[in-house]
Amino acid sequence: MRGLLGEEYDPWLESYGQAPATGIRINPAKLDREEWERICPWKVKRVPWNENGYYGEQGSRPAKDVYYYGGLYYVQEPSAMAPAAILKAEPGQRVLDLCAAPGGKSTELGARLSGKGLLVANDISASRAKALLKNLEMAGIGNVCVTAEEPETLAKVFGEYFDKILVDAPCSGEGMFRKEPELVKSWTERGPECYVPLQREILRQAVRMLKPGGELVYSTCTFSVEENEGTVDWILEQEPKLELVPVQLWNGASGGTDGKPVIRLFPHKVWGEGHFAALLRKRADGRRKAGMEGGGEDGTGRIGVPQEGETGAGRIGALEKRKDGGKKTRNWGEGPDGRKRQWLTGREAVFWLERESDFSEWEKLLSEPLDRERMMVQEGQVYVLPEVFDRNWHLRFLRTGLFVGSIKRGRFEPSQAMAMTLHEGAFARTLSMKREDDRVIRYLKGESLVFKEHEQLPKGWVLVCVDRFPLGWAKSGGNGLKNKYYPGWRWQ
Repeated sequence: MRGLLGEEYDPWLESYGQAPATGIRINPAKLDREEWERICPWKVKRVPWNENGYYGEQGSRPAKDVYYYGGLYYVQEPSAMAPAAILKAEPGQRVLDLCAAPGGKSTELGARLSGKGLLVANDISASRAKALLKNLEMAGIGNVCVTAEEPETLAKVFGEYFDKILVDAPCSGEGMFRKEPELVKSWTERGPECYVPLQREILRQAVRMLKPGGELVYSTCTFSVEENEGTVDWILEQEPKLELVPVQLWNGASGGTDGKPVIRLFPHKVWGEGHFAALLRKRADGRRKAGMEGGGEDGTGRIGVPQEGETGAGRIGALEKRKDGGKKTRNWGEGPDGRKRQWLTGREAVFWLERESDFSEWEKLLSEPLDRERMMVQEGQVYVLPEVFDRNWHLRFLRTGLFVGSIKRGRFEPSQAMAMTLHEGAFARTLSMKREDDRVIRYLKGESLVFKEHEQLPKGWVLVCVDRFPLGWAKSGGNGLKNKYYPGWRWQ
């Protein structure tokens, strides 16, 4: 660090005696900055490099506030807000977050898409990907596929498909020593030399999935030159179609050690931890690689799921073990033609739902009906697939689109994920409580609620909100509500 910083070394070292900054990043899918600053329960200051970012008030506990459970914001270290802001995802684009868990950057990328286009959020660890899924669902993001695959596997399936890719690579974590001192021990066991080969392989596969004209952000939370500028130099040499796009510096940000127009954040110069980010673009004259440009083999971006009998279909379809230890497909549904199906899509799915459950009665309470062409039913679970979901994507999915709900004993039960995509007024029966109402936390703990005199609602499903922001479902029984808040999310 002395060699890297020179005469700035002493101020940098002194910064480690200061408390690390805390941060929250509001969810633009739920509210804008003006409304947040009007209702925010703490004193906050804007983060300069992210329009949705705020520094948290020291001593506050934002993860233990009812607005957090409403998906209004994500708790995120301020410097970590930079990569997604630099990538600038736009509505309608196809975006990949390759190393996505636990979801801080994915939730921002998904919110920036405004429900249009596609976000593929991947983490090689299935357990970490489950935490990623929860955060995406809490943020109300439905146009998402969550996968747990090796980057090479994704590259073979997608080819040059994505407009924007974020690679927030595993790294030695030097920039987080102040915030997470336990990383020092990890660094002594596995320093930069351990991570460089991994970073370069992940980045190489990411470039394979970037379409001509597309942009990629490579970021780390380390100071290591070898992991940062060294890896950028390496990929530019390996991939002649790539070019480095200058990133405009903001107050306190530094450029690369070799003069390259990348971003470095140091804790003695900004109110945040150490971070690095570089923006790369694939030249538009790059040739198309093997894959599904446009979202399908025919380039149409058609919607679908693997067909019965196709190799790999079991990764999406329901499977059961044969007596000999193998696996066989379980046909469970039945279309209007009487044929058995492993899953149903489009109008066949709707036909089955209307015949086998009270789904249509629940759907009538929505201000806007679901897109029937994109619906899928599998093992009694109802989904709305993303606009460009393709039946040829044989991948290990944890989620394909919006999980709407389940059919249980002929009755439809809407999901927690579905509730989080709605807004007050999107469902005909809504109970909206004030933030200071003690029933809000009781609801989040899973307790039943009693109506006040002016709140009587007919029997059936009710969308429960804090102020105007949905928290989840309950069922009206006349004088009160039976709590249907998802147990895995309850207030602890």
